[in-house]
Amino acid sequence: MPTPDFIINMRKKIGHDALWLPGVKVVLIHENEVLLVRRADNGRWTLPAGILEPGEEPAIAAVREVFEETAVNCAITALVGVATTDEAIYPNGDRAQYLDIILAARYLGGEALVNDDENLEVGWFDLSVLPALPPKHQRAINWAVEPRAGGHFITAETLGTNL
Repeated sequence: MPTPDFIINMRKKIGHDALWLPGVKVVLIHENEVLLVRRADNGRWTLPAGILEPGEEPAIAAVREVFEETAVNCAITALVGVATTDEAIYPNGDRAQYLDIILAARYLGGEALVNDDENLEVGWFDLSVLPALPPKHQRAINWAVEPRAGGHFITAETLGTNL
């Protein structure tokens, strides 16, 4: 899915200034393989991810994003964790940072293929042989493989700071 209309409308008012947005990231593991996409804007392999529409429930957005990007149907099974992303600077100069709601999913069906114009490739990767991933995408996979009751999140202690 291209940039949501509500963001295009905000960009008309604020230009390229940084936006703080809610996002979902989906860890879909099936038969010891994780579903990844290779992004068209930077060529990097990542987990399927996207922006929540205003009022959209995170689990519904996650299922929508996985299908829009990969043509794979899934069901959300668990909250993996909540964290923030690093600031993203897009090729057109737009800046954004996301509250990252990381969800685990179960495969329901569909052949993994590029299903949008945001990605160049889609594939299943053995968890022991992953391509280079952005650190916070690798962290999301690690968190999903080692779930924690209540989900993972970052605290002052995990950052090594005293807030």
